[in-house]
Amino acid sequence: MESRRDNTGNRRGRRSREEILETASRLMAERGFAATTLSDLSRESGLPRSAVYHHFHSKAGLLSAVMEHGAYAFFQDMTRAQARPPAGSGARERLRWYLRRTGEVFLAHPDFLRLHLILVMNAEVADAAEAAEVSRIIERVRRDGRAHMNRMIADSFTEYGPEVAQAVADRLDYFAIAGFDGSFVAWQADPARSMAEAMDLLTEAVATLGESIAARLSS
Repeated sequence: MESRRDNTGNRRGRRSREEILETASRLMAERGFAATTLSDLSRESGLPRSAVYHHFHSKAGLLSAVMEHGAYAFFQDMTRAQARPPAGSGARERLRWYLRRTGEVFLAHPDFLRLHLILVMNAEVADAAEAAEVSRIIERVRRDGRAHMNRMIADSFTEYGPEVAQAVADRLDYFAIAGFDGSFVAWQADPARSMAEAMDLLTEAVATLGESIAARLSS
């Protein structure tokens, strides 16, 4: 009987934690971190503020959990979407395949990406501990995203050999990430814009630069 009560309590605890995470992800993506209060979160989720402290200990802890949850889902979906790249295709075609699928995953996780960009551009966090946590989260997500982009570019240019392919990826991963950020912001401003078209344009830019770099390194 005691075990059954414990299991029921654990399930309720997990549900309340997930409800807080979902509500916080939505509110922070709409308003930003600093403008989302615990009172707002309590009202929207229907859970007391004490539940937030119970599960996350602080607002900064909640933000960390929101971003970790979003990043895990985002990169997990990215890995699944890119599990079977086309064999025998050239660098441009392979890169287009990667970038189009990345764009599709972007559209499936708008709240996570919107919140991430808000955190990147908005430094108005008064509490020093919260500011440090925000900086840590931004750095980790940017680092992971750049590493993923680096792998995509390097894999696209394997026909030039592993050393040249890696050199191309190291030179262009930051540029490609900036292109993604811009494409997502443009889509947020005008949802009628085609993300697939933006990814095709980004492919042309990265592929042209990559082919030029690869040809110079291979000569």
